[in-house]
Amino acid sequence: MGIIEVHGDRVIPVYFEPIKAGGGEFTERLGIIFFELQRLIREYQPDQAAIETVFVANNAASAIKLGQARGAAVCAAISCDLPVSEYSPRSIKQAIVGRGGADKEQVQHMVGLLLGIKGPIQNDAADALAVALCHHHTSQTLARMAMMQRA
Repeated sequence: MGIIEVHGDRVIPVYFEPIKAGGGEFTERLGIIFFELQRLIREYQPDQAAIETVFVANNAASAIKLGQARGAAVCAAISCDLPVSEYSPRSIKQAIVGRGGADKEQVQHMVGLLLGIKGPIQNDAADALAVALCHHHTSQTLARMAMMQRA
């Protein structure tokens, strides 16, 4: 989970920790994801949520499980009345690194630079912050385009 706060041109990392779902039954882990996200949403009170779409590579079983975890996350956000935006892995990498084929280390490095985070960022936390930054950048661009169309 990654939460950022925007103050004008400044973007500040507020929270960035992976959700630890443990090693129990898969359905129990989905419940942990759902309830932990609800708890964090209530605690930090974000205005919106963004999530990465599922990328299907070689392992269909992993993609299905990831899709179910994603569903738990979307349902947690919706149950807290948050609008949810979705971004492909490629568009997230493009927004953060400047190229859609960037690797995880490049994304991690750029997230740290963009948010002024010193030291290593856990992979899942860096991915979550990358999604949040992508959403912020995309929202800003869409708002500017809407203003230009009205002018």
